[in-house]
Amino acid sequence: MKTDADWTNQAKGLLKAELKRRNLSYADLAAKLHAVGVVESPENINNKIARGKFSAVFLLQCLESIGCTDIRLT
Repeated sequence: MKTDADWTNQAKGLLKAELKRRNLSYADLAAKLHAVGVVESPENINNKIARGKFSAVFLLQCLESIGCTDIRLT
């Protein structure tokens, strides 16, 4: 059974992997989020992802803004 820490690490890893797959920095993500009306600084994005404690809304905003249409959970 997964712990909360496991779920946190999975969410953090998923987002980081999608950014890496697209060769995007946190500054790039901030710009893409801004284009869809979400204002976040690269530093704030870094902190959120490093902690792994971000909302599902933030995760969806990030994934959609970088053009991610499919994710693998396993």
